[in-house]
Amino acid sequence: MKKSFLIMFCLLLLSACGKGEADKNSAGGEKLEKVSLMLDWYPNAVHSFLFVAKEKGYFKEQGLDVDIQMPADTNDPLKLVAANKVDMAISYQPEVLVARGEQIPVQSFAALVRHPLNQLMVAANSPIQSPKDLEGKTIGYPTIPLDEAIIHTMMKSDGGDAEKVKMVDIGWDLIPAMATKKTDALIGGYINHEKLLLEKEGHPIRTLNPADYGVPDYYELVLVGSEKGLKEKPAVFKKFIAAMTQGQKYVVDHPEEGVSLLMKHEEKSSPLDKDIETKSLEILLPLMDAKEKPFGYQDPETWNKAAKWLKETKMIKQNVKAADAFKNL
Repeated sequence: MKKSFLIMFCLLLLSACGKGEADKNSAGGEKLEKVSLMLDWYPNAVHSFLFVAKEKGYFKEQGLDVDIQMPADTNDPLKLVAANKVDMAISYQPEVLVARGEQIPVQSFAALVRHPLNQLMVAANSPIQSPKDLEGKTIGYPTIPLDEAIIHTMMKSDGGDAEKVKMVDIGWDLIPAMATKKTDALIGGYINHEKLLLEKEGHPIRTLNPADYGVPDYYELVLVGSEKGLKEKPAVFKKFIAAMTQGQKYVVDHPEEGVSLLMKHEEKSSPLDKDIETKSLEILLPLMDAKEKPFGYQDPETWNKAAKWLKETKMIKQNVKAADAFKNL
């Protein structure tokens, strides 16, 4: 009896070990390659395709074991990619170009959100109808130079004088500043996040899109790797793109499940509101659609226009060759 029990125990142990080994392998049986990805922020609707690709095994099918990390600071992703501490990260197109201007060797390899999410916000009943109406008004922002450049360009395009606007540092207290009418307008908030949260709290918001007032229709979010990593391991990045494309297609076809899978990966310190993330995804999906091009495709002209604008607004101190800032794999 004891002998039979011992045999059964060994068989179960071997079975468990075998399962553990299988989990480390791709569908084809080869060992998975570990890849680290740092998000731009805590997990939210825009990252749904990544968690779907992980949960559905799309990364594993490509031979990848993807470790999705959250940054301790929003400045970390680009720095860590450049230092080859992480393989890839989600960042912002303007930030990539600014980094290139500072000789930081990073490159974008996929466009995720193809249009600005950071838009000027005013109360729905505000007298501000266009940027020139901001003269004599107060704009709250999180002291990011890019936001100042956006406001200056919007006002100039609309015939206003940006020198007559008071820019107030509100840190990241964007929602309270707008909700309490501490500021007349807000820049630095996203239409798929802060706007939705404000409206949920009973503060209807109108937005003015920078792309309608002289600011290039830039890519809000992009995937970034180091020059070294992209040069030495292009196959890994191509496999990642193949898997994430599957993930995005699944989210487009099954948005409710996409949000449900995202909720399983919420950061405990930054809990998600399912209703907000559902609405956020509705806003995001059309802005992530590359139409007839594959998901992630990057248009050279978009990079050229963004680089030119950043140079004109002195966000970049020297000429940056836009073609060197990105790769379509």
